[in-house]
Amino acid sequence: MKLSRLFIMLIFISQTGYSQDEPKAFTLDEAIAYALENNYSALNAERDIIDAQKQKWETIASGLPQITGDVSYQNFLKQPVSLIPAEFFGGEPGEFQPIVFGLPQQATATATVRQQIFDGSYIVGVQATKAFLSYSQNNKEKTRQDVRKAVVEAYGNVLLANESVSILRKNLKALDDNLFETQKLYENGLAEEESVEQLQITSSTVESQLNNAIRLEAITLQMLNLIMGLPLDTPTELKEGLSDLAREYVDPTVLDAPFSMENNVDYKLVNNLNEQRYFELKLAKSRALPTLNAFVNYGSTAFSESFTFFDSDQQWFDSSILGFDLSIPIFSSLRRSASTQRAKIALEKAKTQLEETEERIRLQLEKAKSDYQLAVEQYNTTQENLNLAERIEKKNQIKYQEGIASSFELRQAQTQLYSAQQEYLQSMVDVINAKTELEVIANN
Repeated sequence: MKLSRLFIMLIFISQTGYSQDEPKAFTLDEAIAYALENNYSALNAERDIIDAQKQKWETIASGLPQITGDVSYQNFLKQPVSLIPAEFFGGEPGEFQPIVFGLPQQATATATVRQQIFDGSYIVGVQATKAFLSYSQNNKEKTRQDVRKAVVEAYGNVLLANESVSILRKNLKALDDNLFETQKLYENGLAEEESVEQLQITSSTVESQLNNAIRLEAITLQMLNLIMGLPLDTPTELKEGLSDLAREYVDPTVLDAPFSMENNVDYKLVNNLNEQRYFELKLAKSRALPTLNAFVNYGSTAFSESFTFFDSDQQWFDSSILGFDLSIPIFSSLRRSASTQRAKIALEKAKTQLEETEERIRLQLEKAKSDYQLAVEQYNTTQENLNLAERIEKKNQIKYQEGIASSFELRQAQTQLYSAQQEYLQSMVDVINAKTELEVIANN
């Protein structure tokens, strides 16, 4: 019976372990959605929103009633002595009688309620918290855009590495077949040694490139996992292919999409900076206003020869105070004036920075459109060049087998083909990244 239970437990553990090691498969959109929920920066951006909300309430609460309680206990180990003229007690004039006042032990319990009635800096602080919350929300949006862009780039790099490995393996196999045939021909005296050496050079180069591509394949996958918030060694799988994704991202209509400066997150963040500088100026001005606070307390005090404060017959004496504190700034040796002038300068600088940001965003938008157009053009061009390079290599392969072309000419055609293959793969990644960059700037 015990063995049966142990067997069932082992099966359960093995199945659980297997389910944890199952690869996760994502389309690009699924990878973006997953990263927005699990990326480390995205998680902290969400926490910043919560922190800003708590900070807003912390500021508001500082102007609401505050209640404090105080308890104190004093025990005079040696009571102070006062000198009283002795004639009050029937003594001789000019003499003094030492007297101890009060009891050696004292306990006091007091509760105080304080209420802020007017403070200009408090009003400004409450207004500023709204701007800070808006900044945190815009910063979260900026983080989400950065995460989305990073996922797209990492996803494309993984696909690029996968395609590179596949193509290089295919090229290496074709080269090894040619090298084997040429080696046999050379051994039979039907080919020159140079032909073998040329193919050996090409084969060694492609093999080295393949080994590097395999290493990059693992690294790019780990990078994608990191950005998505997955453990580095997660066996993540990609559902989409590079060519299909590139064709999907070829969309000329994106160039004519409407653009609103107010929707650009960089503009929003700089606008938040202007709001912050505006409230800093209001805060500097508010320091010249008076502040008024009110308080009321209620307390009780007991006296005793020994520690009897918890006894039921201990006598306590109550007291209560109502008061107001009014503070009026009169003269600060122009310190407040200098602070206000500095705040004005900071606000003017922020306005200038906002103007510069508007112009820079417009320039970035035009450059992003140009880069996207160039990426699409290069994608089409490299596709045509690849078709041409494949035909040229095939013709030279036939000519070489028939003895019309030299091994050097064949190697040139092969090198040209391999270069065209990599340029075509890179052009597809460039299209994907360029469109993503354009969408980020246009906030589409």
